[in-house]
Amino acid sequence: MRDTFEAVGCARAGTMSLGELTELEMEACPGPGSCAGMYTANTMACVTESLGMSLPGCASALAVSGKKRRIAFDSGMTVMELIANNITARKIMTRKAFENAIRVDLALGGSTNTALHIPAIAHDARVNLPLTVFDKLARLTPQLCSLEPAGDDYMEDLEYAGGIPAVMKELRAGIHDLPTISGLTTHGIIRKALNANPEVIRPVSKPYKAEGGIAVLKGNLAPRGAVVKQGAVSPEMMRFTGKAVCFDSEELAMKQIMAGKVKAGQVVVVRYEGPKGGPGMREMLAPTSAIAGMGLAKSVALITDGRFSGGTRGPCIGHVSPEAMEGGPIALVKDGDLIEIDIPKRAMTLKVAEAELKRRAKCWKPPAPKIRSGYLVRYAQVVESAAAGAVHKEKICGG
Repeated sequence: MRDTFEAVGCARAGTMSLGELTELEMEACPGPGSCAGMYTANTMACVTESLGMSLPGCASALAVSGKKRRIAFDSGMTVMELIANNITARKIMTRKAFENAIRVDLALGGSTNTALHIPAIAHDARVNLPLTVFDKLARLTPQLCSLEPAGDDYMEDLEYAGGIPAVMKELRAGIHDLPTISGLTTHGIIRKALNANPEVIRPVSKPYKAEGGIAVLKGNLAPRGAVVKQGAVSPEMMRFTGKAVCFDSEELAMKQIMAGKVKAGQVVVVRYEGPKGGPGMREMLAPTSAIAGMGLAKSVALITDGRFSGGTRGPCIGHVSPEAMEGGPIALVKDGDLIEIDIPKRAMTLKVAEAELKRRAKCWKPPAPKIRSGYLVRYAQVVESAAAGAVHKEKICGG
C-alpha cells in the first residue's frame, strides 16, 4: 500500500482496519503545496521548467520554503523583462524544446497525463507533436528517477538532489541547447547544476530502467494508440493475458471492484470515459487504487479510453484511441474476450477474429450521451481524440 487511495482497497480487502484508514485520511495532507509524489501537478511543473518556461529550480522548490518565495518574486520580474524584450512563449516553446521536456518527463517516470497535456500545449504553440514522439524518445531515454508512486522517493528528495537542472545534467547528451525564459540556455543551466544524490537522480550508466517511464501501445484494440506508465509496472505484469470484464462507466467498475467481483486473471475494461464519452476524461484513481490496495496489481490489468491520476501504478492502460463513443474497438469488447498485453513489444491485442469484430461493429450503436445540456455537450462535439491531446477540432487562427 503506497497511499490513502490504495488504503481504501486495503480496508475493503480486510488487510487494514477502518480505524487505521481514518488515521491515514487525517494525516494525508499535512500542509500546503501539491501532492509529494511524481503525480500530474508535479510532473507538469517539471515539464514546464524543462521546456524553458519557468525559472531554474521552480518545479521542485518546496511550497513553504524561502526559495519558492524568491522564485515567485523573480518570476514576476522576469515576466516584465520578457515583455520588454518581446520574447513570447512561442519563441521558447519550439519542437526541440518539447523534445527536451519529454525526455525529462520520461527520465522522471512522470504521469501519463503528460501524453495529453504536452501535445495540447504543443498544439497551441503551433508545433506538430504526435503521440509517437513519446515512444520514440522513451526507447532512447533511460528512467533515472523512481519517485512515488513508482518508487520510494518524493519531490523533496528530488529537490535536495538538485532538481530538474540536475536531471538535465545527467541527460545532457540528449538535451538540445535552447533559450529559456531565465536568460540562460538549457546547457547554461546544466553547467551550473549539481547532482547531489546519484541514487535519487541516477546517471545514465546506472538507470532504474533502460527505457523511459511512458510507453505507447498499439494493436487492434487501440489503432491510434494507448498509454501506460511502464515505469510503475511490475516485471511480471509487463506481459499479461486475461479475460475481459467490461464496464460502461467508472462508477459501475468501482462498484464491482469494491464488491470483490473482480478476480485475478481478469482485464478490467472501463469505456465511454474518453474525451467524448466522459465527456472530458475524468481521472480513474479510485478504481486503479482500489485494485492495487486489494492486492491485485500483479494479477489484474485495467484498460480504459479515459485517463488516470499521476498516482496510478500497475498495468493500467489509458487513452485508448479511438474511444468507445467514436465506435472504437474498445466498444466491441465482450466479457470473456481474451486481451493480450505486451508492453515491451508495445502491443495490445484483442484476441477476437477480425470477421467477428466486423460483425460486432455493424451491430454497435452509440449510447445516449451522459450529458445532454450545457457546455459539455458542445465540448463533446468538437473535442479531438486523446491521441491528439484531446484538443478542439477548430483550426487555430493563423495556424
